[in-house]
Amino acid sequence: MLFNKILVAYDGSKASNKALDKAIGLAKLSETELTVIHVYDFPRFYVAEGFAPVPASVNEDFYELATRTSDEAERRLKEAGLSGKVELLQGPAAEGILEYAKANDHDLIILGSRGLGSIREFVLGSVSHNVVQHAQIPVLVVK
Repeated sequence: MLFNKILVAYDGSKASNKALDKAIGLAKLSETELTVIHVYDFPRFYVAEGFAPVPASVNEDFYELATRTSDEAERRLKEAGLSGKVELLQGPAAEGILEYAKANDHDLIILGSRGLGSIREFVLGSVSHNVVQHAQIPVLVVK
C-alpha cells in the first residue's frame, strides 16, 4: 500500500528520529508528499486551583528549543534529498498531530513510540497512544 501524504511527528527523541528515518524511506519509494511537524507546548505550573505565572524567559527557552528541533528535521530532509514541509505547532501534542493530519488530508501518520514528553503524559497516557486511539487514518508507531 502506498501513501500520498505522510505526516511525521518529530520531537528530536531517539524514537522520533527512527520514525523520521522510516518516513524518509517510504517517501523515497514513491511520489509521496512528506510533512514533518514538531508540536511543543509552554510549561504550565499548577498551584492549588490555578496556574502560577511562568517567567517569559522560560517560554522563550521552550520556543528556542522547538525552533532548533524543527530546524533539525528540515536539515535531515534536505540531506535525504527530499523537499518535504516542516511545520512548528504550539499546543498539546496528540491533539495537534490529529488536527493537522485531518485538516491537511494526510493518509498516514508516523511517530515514535516514546517521545520527550512530560511526567503528565505518564499519568494520562502517551502521545503515541492517544494518536493511535483517536486517528481516523493509519498510524505507524516506530520503536
